[in-house]
Amino acid sequence: MNAHTEHLDVIVIGGGAAGLSAALMLGRSRRRTLVVDSGLPRNRFATHMHGVLGHEGIDPAELLRKGREELAAYDVGIRSGQVARLDETEEGVSVLLEDGERITGRIAIVATGVTDELPDIPGLAERWGATVLHCPYCHGWEVRGRRIGVLTTSPLGMHQAQLIRQWSDDVVVFTAGLGPLEEADEQRLLSRGITLVTAPVTEVLGEGDQVTAVRTADGLTTEVGAIFTAGTLRPHDGFLTHLGLDRADAPVGSFLAVDATGKTSSDRIWAVGNVSNPMANVPISMCAGTMAGSVVNATLVTDDFDRAVAGPTPADFWQEKYAGSDRIWSGKVNTVLGDIAADLSPGTSLDLGSGEGADVIWLAQHGWQATGIDISENAVARGREAAAAAGLAEEQARFAVSDLSSPSDLGESYDLVTASFFHSPVELPRTDILRRAAGLVSPGGHLLVTSHAAAPPWADASAHEHRFLDAKEELAALDLPEESWETVVLEHRNRPVTSPSGEEATLEDSVVLLRRR
Repeated sequence: MNAHTEHLDVIVIGGGAAGLSAALMLGRSRRRTLVVDSGLPRNRFATHMHGVLGHEGIDPAELLRKGREELAAYDVGIRSGQVARLDETEEGVSVLLEDGERITGRIAIVATGVTDELPDIPGLAERWGATVLHCPYCHGWEVRGRRIGVLTTSPLGMHQAQLIRQWSDDVVVFTAGLGPLEEADEQRLLSRGITLVTAPVTEVLGEGDQVTAVRTADGLTTEVGAIFTAGTLRPHDGFLTHLGLDRADAPVGSFLAVDATGKTSSDRIWAVGNVSNPMANVPISMCAGTMAGSVVNATLVTDDFDRAVAGPTPADFWQEKYAGSDRIWSGKVNTVLGDIAADLSPGTSLDLGSGEGADVIWLAQHGWQATGIDISENAVARGREAAAAAGLAEEQARFAVSDLSSPSDLGESYDLVTASFFHSPVELPRTDILRRAAGLVSPGGHLLVTSHAAAPPWADASAHEHRFLDAKEELAALDLPEESWETVVLEHRNRPVTSPSGEEATLEDSVVLLRRR
């Protein structure tokens, strides 16, 4: 499984009018935004778009082309793909694509639209968007004055039949889809000269994309120059149904329930366009996307200030630590790990807080199937780049983002779990994480914890409030059952280094190596 290395502000799922409008506002707000687009907008069957001020009559595909071009100016990314699953996470949302790539962000905007499932009548679907139509405001003017057929598919067809009469004096309503027609409804339609045909439609006739007639079950043929109908609307939201978001029942089906800004019952998921409002045309969808993009940015602004007041989280701190281009660490394996692992038989390994990946790469180069996890997306990206530069395949040196508190998705067990200098200037449940990691060690496998036993000699002791544990205290803090673990190494080791001022110095490291029985 591949992973998109950057943790985005917003992931927009759907690149139609609603999705691109949301992305435009976010890009102009300097938000890191990615649009995932299937390339299958609802109106792709039409060659002209109407009722959109300033864009009257243009091809819908041209509107989207222009929109994509505009987004490029604001560094909004667009990626082709289909979404398989959307999940909520502690850091926001996670999107799994059908090709296996996973993308993470703080908020998701769903703009995936709907599918019009037409009646299974020969000749109907082939002319959809040309002379088989559904919205008179979008297409009525172009077929005005023709003899227009209304193919009803549900009781809602009564509304459509009356509406179409505004665009033509010669309207034929095929009433089978209405069910039993009340006398009052029949008289209402007849009062304005509408012709009623009760036999079910069996075929739509025509030449190319032009409708010429409708054949019914009684064998009769009725000439028409266009057909208006309504398919069953299927929202493209199957990738999030497991979240159990609130839904609203509409006359045409069940859709995601949203507020005036497009927010769903999740604080991290918005839904705009036809996926939540099936009756929305292009301008309404664009407005909904614009509103959602603006409100999502405002939501993130509030979140940014809340985080600033609360202070950096561990993820924020380490993400910023690895944000620059300069190398943080030496790029060499930690000495203790190199010495101890050299005497172990290679197997599977897991490195906690893998940073720029030097330990993982060394293990992989020495026959281990190595995995490194880090809380920072940037650190993981650096590890992957370094492994690739070293000529290692992903199955040899794998890196993954994890908050380190729930490593259950990283594999069932490992022959070696390592944590080298696993300290954090911001609060991190270090001991709890190490205990959980110990649970991933296979029987006969090893847990190696290498830590600072004391502050460096050049540090200001009066300003250094952190107290480092010695090896015995480290073992006691782990509090692992003695009957399940054998202590192999419990000692301190001195390590020669060069201080920031260039002077030679010695650091004291504590080493705890345990073997699981």
